[in-house]
Amino acid sequence: MNPVIMFAQADGGGQIEQIAKQFGVDWPHLIAQTVSFGIVCFCLYLFAYKRILAMLEARRQRITDGLANAEKIKIELANTEAQRQEVLVQANAQAGKLIEEARAAAARVQEQETQKAIAAAEQIIAKAREAAAQDHARMLTELRREVGRLVVQTTATVTGKILTPEDQRRLAEETAKQVTA
Repeated sequence: MNPVIMFAQADGGGQIEQIAKQFGVDWPHLIAQTVSFGIVCFCLYLFAYKRILAMLEARRQRITDGLANAEKIKIELANTEAQRQEVLVQANAQAGKLIEEARAAAARVQEQETQKAIAAAEQIIAKAREAAAQDHARMLTELRREVGRLVVQTTATVTGKILTPEDQRRLAEETAKQVTA
């Protein structure tokens, strides 16, 4: 006999037997189906579940690797950002240095140009003074001639006498000496 049935009869199986008959349980078929189900589960485990579990484990591993790579990428990104900031700081420092050098160079050029302009202005003033001195000398010479001519003309008019070239020259020289003194 069936061990389950024996267990049910030993335990006062009348009640279990009645419930099983009421629900239409056929013990030999139930045991055969249970064994068949066990064999199917074992085959599925061997041929399907192992592969599915291996595939799930591979996916889980890829996800873990992806998360680890994401962490590595975050760290590398942070390092890259730090390097970028460092390069920017260096570039700003170098730009400041270049600006200061440019300002210093501009100040030197401005000073040189100022010196050149001062030298040119002094040269222009010297030339103007020289030209003024030449004009003054020329005007004095003309004034002497004109005064001499006027003196000669006035003397000739006052004396009523025609002066000789020698008299005219002598009067012009005397007048010129008096004008310069």
